[in-house]
Amino acid sequence: MSNENNKKIDFIDDVRELSVRYADISGSKFIENLCKSLYFENVDLSGTKIIDANLSNLEIDGAQIGGAYIKNIGMPPEGHPLYDPNNMKQEPVKFENCDLNNSKITNCNLSNVEIDACDMTGLKINGIYIEDLLALYNTSKDT
Repeated sequence: MSNENNKKIDFIDDVRELSVRYADISGSKFIENLCKSLYFENVDLSGTKIIDANLSNLEIDGAQIGGAYIKNIGMPPEGHPLYDPNNMKQEPVKFENCDLNNSKITNCNLSNVEIDACDMTGLKINGIYIEDLLALYNTSKDT
């Protein structure tokens, strides 16, 4: 390579704990790796793609996710190498103190989802404003 500061390092069939600080690892690829308990702080992960990953117990705190596209989340589908019909319990996902205004949730299993102490102004479910549904419910409950 022409620039000594641009070095490529390959770790193949290797076990290491890396400490990376003040580094630019943009464009790096991690394929078929065990990456449990990684810790990222004050990093720019814009444009990052995570595909076919086990993100159980993932915690994201203080992040900006504008434009994020989260899809195909849940248990591995039948035919996937990690599919195990005998162990199909999805742990609950929690959103707390999140600004999700103007977001869209489509074709998702929301059974037993609980929404509590949230601003639901303009929230629609299947095209029906939740404020109208709650008003109708409260009216019928009072009669």
